[in-house]
Amino acid sequence: MKHSGKARRAAFKLITLSLIAVVAVWAIGAFTVTAAAVIAAVAIAITPVLVVLWVAFAMFTLYFFRDPEPRCPSAPGLVLSPGHGKIDAIEITNEPQFMGGECQRVSMFLSVIDVHVQNAPVGGKVVFFKYTIGQFLNALKTASATHNENVLLGFEANDPRGEKVGVRLIAGVLARRIVPFVQAGDEVERGQRISLIQFGSRADVYLPARAKVKVKLGDHAVGGETVLAVFE
Repeated sequence: MKHSGKARRAAFKLITLSLIAVVAVWAIGAFTVTAAAVIAAVAIAITPVLVVLWVAFAMFTLYFFRDPEPRCPSAPGLVLSPGHGKIDAIEITNEPQFMGGECQRVSMFLSVIDVHVQNAPVGGKVVFFKYTIGQFLNALKTASATHNENVLLGFEANDPRGEKVGVRLIAGVLARRIVPFVQAGDEVERGQRISLIQFGSRADVYLPARAKVKVKLGDHAVGGETVLAVFE
């Protein structure tokens, strides 16, 4: 599937950078000319600790950047969850930028142990893309949706044709980087990978009034699999 492996490559990049940093620290400690013998002894002594810490970091990074293949349902008129997380808000709201006014909002919190690759909720075209600079409030707070750094993606669905579905990718206190895989004008398939948010975040889904929400508060959604809503 398109964009498969991007999260894994991001993980290996972080692991490689961390390994370079560990080696640099060890090398400075081991080979500094001044007090070489003492520093070398300290470097040798802390080497096992550095190795253990790096292995632990590498394992966690690979776990965090896991990227399972979604098993997308194929029934017509479905809106799938774009993210893996706990549904903690379902409400009527106003989204003027893409939805053009009143709509439904389904919001989910992605904890640090959730998958952080996002998937297209519908098949269709990305017709809206806006990056907004903001704060980095704790993503547990639903207010972070309006104050935090975010990317708003607008989809024009193929099924039902022309229906609007918006997805807002929201950075959190730890998630300082949103990595979109798509841009305005791209055609996407339902469940296709569309982005990556690093280390704890939030995703909001905006739906037209006629869409029937199928999840409830407290549900844990699976990106690209859980049916968030249905156009009936």
